[in-house]
Order: sequence, then C-alpha cells, then structure tokens
Amino acid sequence: MTDGLKILPAGLTDIASLVALVNSAYRGESSKKGWTTEADLLGGIRTNEITLTSILKNPNNIILKCCDIDENIIGCVHLQHQHKKIYLGMLTVSPQLQAKGIGKLLLNASEKYAIKYNFEAIIMTVISVRKELIAWYERRGYINTKETKPFPKDSNFGIPKQDLEFIVMEKKF
Repeated sequence: MTDGLKILPAGLTDIASLVALVNSAYRGESSKKGWTTEADLLGGIRTNEITLTSILKNPNNIILKCCDIDENIIGCVHLQHQHKKIYLGMLTVSPQLQAKGIGKLLLNASEKYAIKYNFEAIIMTVISVRKELIAWYERRGYINTKETKPFPKDSNFGIPKQDLEFIVMEKKF
C-alpha cells in the first residue's frame, strides 16, 4: 500500500485538507472506521484552522504530510523541536486507509527527520487508556517513561467524556 506515496512538508495551502483529515480520523462517526478513533473518549473536534495555521507559522514546527499518487493528503504528523528532542503529535492516517503501513511510514519519516537534524530522541504523549496505541508504539521501540501529564482543559483539543491523562513515551537515538 505504501508504494507511490510521498512524504512532504505541509504548507499553509494544506490546512483545510489537514483539518478535515485529522478530525475525520480522531472524532465522530467517520473515525470509527479506523482503529485510532478517540470518539468514545472525547467529543468536539481534534483541531481547527487557527491551531494548524499557528503550528505551521512557528519555525520550531513542521507537519509532514503523506500524499497518494493523486496528491491527496492521506496522513500527517506534527513534529515540534523541543531543545534536543522532537515532540511527535497528531500522527494521523485516513480511517479508511489505516492498518496499511501509512502510520509506520510517517513514523519512520519522523525518526529520519529527528536523526538528520541531530535530535537525541522523539517524545510523545498518548492517552493512558489507549492500550492498543501504546502497544503499537512500543513495538516500534518507544518506551513508557512513567511520566504522566494532565489532559488539557482546552475545548479546542476535545471535550473529555471521562477522566483522562497522558503518558509520556520516548525513543532515543
């Protein structure tokens, strides 16, 4: 499935497509077609145009997009420079295309980016009750640091349907 796919930096002209992709993969009925849905944990949206514009205008951020042969954005990942580490967030694959290697492709591209620019590690936060997602990252060499962080009380990130917290995961290079 990953033949012919391209990983490229996203730009401001990609924002509308990215917002639609991310929200379709994490929230609402469309997200339930994939295994990364958070619809049972969170209501509301996952991101919006204002947030993504701010991310893309910040020189410490990059969003890598995965495009199919027709130039459609079918996946993305947000990378943020944090001193000697890269924070990885918003790893997204279109719900209809999940479990076909696109997430691994984006994760590998993120790791290559981190190594190319001499970062020591990739860190991320994962909702602690997302056991299948945590296991997916562990199979790719990420470890649970045992550090936890509170879930944000920001409706721009979603409205929790239960008490949630993050665990911090890391992969060192």
